[in-house]
Amino acid sequence: MTEPPRPPGAGDPGDRPDPAAPSGFPGPHRSDEPTAPLSGAPGPGGYPPPGGYPPPTGDQPPSAGYPPPGDQPSAGGFPPPGGGYPAGGYGPPGGGYAGNDDRNWALIAHFGGAVGVIVGGGLLGWLAPLIALMARGQQSPTARAHAVAALNFQLTWTIVGVLSWVVTLITCGVLFFVPMLVWLVPLIFGIIGGVKANEGVLYRYPMTYSFTR
Repeated sequence: MTEPPRPPGAGDPGDRPDPAAPSGFPGPHRSDEPTAPLSGAPGPGGYPPPGGYPPPTGDQPPSAGYPPPGDQPSAGGFPPPGGGYPAGGYGPPGGGYAGNDDRNWALIAHFGGAVGVIVGGGLLGWLAPLIALMARGQQSPTARAHAVAALNFQLTWTIVGVLSWVVTLITCGVLFFVPMLVWLVPLIFGIIGGVKANEGVLYRYPMTYSFTR
């Protein structure tokens, strides 16, 4: 017995067109459509796998290839604070002085001693360091250290200068050149002490007896 013809759309369910499928593709699924794998790399056509990509593992490099934050140098390429250059390597401001007053009085003590040697014939080199010690020594330990060093040196060589004059008188002027040689010592070393003081360095005078501290 012959089966009567069926109306359109009344055939097998597998032959019905899928309303969600694009026009021109019959049926709910075609074997030649690209499918994405269940996991791993993207499937054909660049589609991501279901549920997204797997989380990154620990052996993968950080994003953009940069090192972790803890290993990065500080801004400008300089070492981080506390791990680079030593702090306080250049001393306090002014090359070892707390202020300009300390520097000025230190220079007066050293250079003033050299000037006193010239003016006083080798006998007044102690005057300028003594003035610096009395004027600034109580307020600044730095100025006091410079003044004491210059004062002890000039006092030592003032005594030597007096003895050289005594020797000259005893010899009736035969050893007249001895006081001149004695004057040169406090003059030269006083200038050296002043140059060092200008650089912020406390000069240690040689051949000095400590009269005061």
